[in-house]
Amino acid sequence: MMRWGLILAVVISAGVGLWTVLVLSGGGEAGLLRPADAAVVAQGQSLYAANCAACHGEGLNGQPDWRSPGPDGLMPAPPHDESGHTWHHDDETLFRLTKLGPAAVVGGDYESAMPAYEDMLSDEEIVAVLSYIKSTWPEEIRTRHDSLNAARRKSK
Repeated sequence: MMRWGLILAVVISAGVGLWTVLVLSGGGEAGLLRPADAAVVAQGQSLYAANCAACHGEGLNGQPDWRSPGPDGLMPAPPHDESGHTWHHDDETLFRLTKLGPAAVVGGDYESAMPAYEDMLSDEEIVAVLSYIKSTWPEEIRTRHDSLNAARRKSK
């Protein structure tokens, strides 16, 4: 009986490891995000409302004057709709920015008001939030974003 428990643990660990590799490599033809998956998008919308909307806006419209530093010297939260720059980053970069926080990804002495979400949201929840965001973009922007993902995969 103990042996079956060990085998099950190994199988689960392998599955989690494979999923993590797929997440970090942008696995799949369309990339990591799943904007056409209604269940994932619904979960992401709920998580976005609870964790992101306070800064990035309920309508994904960001904070005013988001391209200029605020009085505290930090950049305001950008919009995540088509008017912002979110879609200029491939899936892997968006995932890392959300999980680790912009300061960790950008490096140097970059400071940001955005926290790292690695202790607040699971990898699957981060993917759901980003999938929701992408689901709101016009088809032209989604296609351009898919091209970024394809270019990143080719460069690896």
